[in-house]
Amino acid sequence: MGRVDGKVVLITGIARGQGRAHAVRLAEEGADIVGVDLLEDVATNSYPMATQADLDETVRLVEKLDRRIVVRKADVRDRVGLREAVDACVAELGGRLDGVVAQAGICPLGTDDAQAFLDAVSVDFNGVVNAVDAALPHLVDGGSVVATGSVAGLLTGSTDNPATGFGGLGYSFAKRSVAAFINDLALVLAPRSIRANAVHPTNTNTAMLNSDVMYKQFRPDLEHPTREDALLTFPRMNALPVGFVEPEDIAAMVLFLLSDESRYVTGMQMRVDAGAYVKNRPQQPTF
Repeated sequence: MGRVDGKVVLITGIARGQGRAHAVRLAEEGADIVGVDLLEDVATNSYPMATQADLDETVRLVEKLDRRIVVRKADVRDRVGLREAVDACVAELGGRLDGVVAQAGICPLGTDDAQAFLDAVSVDFNGVVNAVDAALPHLVDGGSVVATGSVAGLLTGSTDNPATGFGGLGYSFAKRSVAAFINDLALVLAPRSIRANAVHPTNTNTAMLNSDVMYKQFRPDLEHPTREDALLTFPRMNALPVGFVEPEDIAAMVLFLLSDESRYVTGMQMRVDAGAYVKNRPQQPTF
């Protein structure tokens, strides 16, 4: 028996990175998967978004584990379109949903375009709310909501500083809002025994981190820093002597929060951050 055997889980941003890692890990433990992804670039976001080929690979990896997976192209910013996509996917797998991982995200750093603020908030916060909204009609009593925040949203002066531009401000605002939303959502859903928790990663080895704009944030002293340049400074974020964690490290926490092992865990801000928060936390922590 797997730790989520027989459960059906919705994942947003499923095509690659953390979304793919969640899908594969949950499938390894017996879950069937419902997934959506944008599969289009966002103009203010300087690194490319996932493609159809990425999504096809996620489907292949899950099916290789003999689990069912149904996916659709959908934009988490579009509440109506997202709900229609989730309704169709869930119906194809029998009509029930045991969990949702609202993790689609962008990090549009390094631009003076105010649209970047709106894009970051629309995807990283509104997208979480919309995913929960789409999931709730199908979510069984005793289900689980997991939202992806960021340790950057729990710290002052990380992405919310002038060097990151409007996109960085939007990213921090959105991730702080995710933390507050999950805190309150846990109370609202508790009478149905539905749990709500947030996971806050540090630097994670995905396309978001491995991008020219992110290298520049970690090496502002260089005009055109490379990944090798940034690797020297990535560890400054964390207390543990690592520069980043792997998507699979986040997936392990998500698995726990979706499993019955965490049946009394709700309203929590679960940091998979290699000690970044305790190293950089404010004097009066918010969460």
